[in-house]
Amino acid sequence: MGAAPEADPLAPSEKAAGEWIKTRLETTRIENDWTTDRPLLESTIRGLKDRAQGLEEKRDLLKAKNAKDREEIESMAGKNKAASDDLRAAETRLQALVGQLLDLRPSLPPRLSEALEMSFKSLGNPALPTGERMQLAMTVLNRCVLFDRTITSGEEVLSIDRDSGARSLEVIYWGLSHGYALDRAAGKAWYGSPGPHGWEWEASPEGAKPVAHLIAIYNDKADPDFVAVPATLRQPLAEGANK
Repeated sequence: MGAAPEADPLAPSEKAAGEWIKTRLETTRIENDWTTDRPLLESTIRGLKDRAQGLEEKRDLLKAKNAKDREEIESMAGKNKAASDDLRAAETRLQALVGQLLDLRPSLPPRLSEALEMSFKSLGNPALPTGERMQLAMTVLNRCVLFDRTITSGEEVLSIDRDSGARSLEVIYWGLSHGYALDRAAGKAWYGSPGPHGWEWEASPEGAKPVAHLIAIYNDKADPDFVAVPATLRQPLAEGANK
């Protein structure tokens, strides 16, 4: 057998040189690519940084705005709650006032009670809105105050007693406190005032002439004069003072 050929001593060096050349060429390519792409990348980075900064500023602005909005919302919520509490309190007071007005109606002079028929009927409607109920209550109160400050006279159909039934009588009212009814033809008079069961008429046998004179003065058919007419003090001052 012949001897094996000797290995080339330069082969490893050539191989290493080839690998180095490949590495160098790749490095050069990468460096060239980096040199080419670097401005674009740097520009992109700067753009991203600027955009991030703009977004951060926008975020901070939105935070401040949201904080202010939250404060306003909390303030409005507090005001709404206070307004709701006031409204509920007003509704409670209004309900009590309406109840008092409805209880007062039977004690009003018949002429005024009849004039406020529709208002009282509407006040008794539980489905009536609060605003309308308040307006009606004020209307009733104002009418009562106005009636109480004046003397009112005229003809009115009244059912004073069961025997005679409803009939037209001449009436004159001293505000809400009391009044007089006159049947001129029959020569009869009645004294009316609020009683335990509402407005009550009581016969006044001696009152026909003075009541007729009183009505004549009111209608300018007689000279002004002092007229003694019957009246009843249902709650004497002494009793009121002791209470």
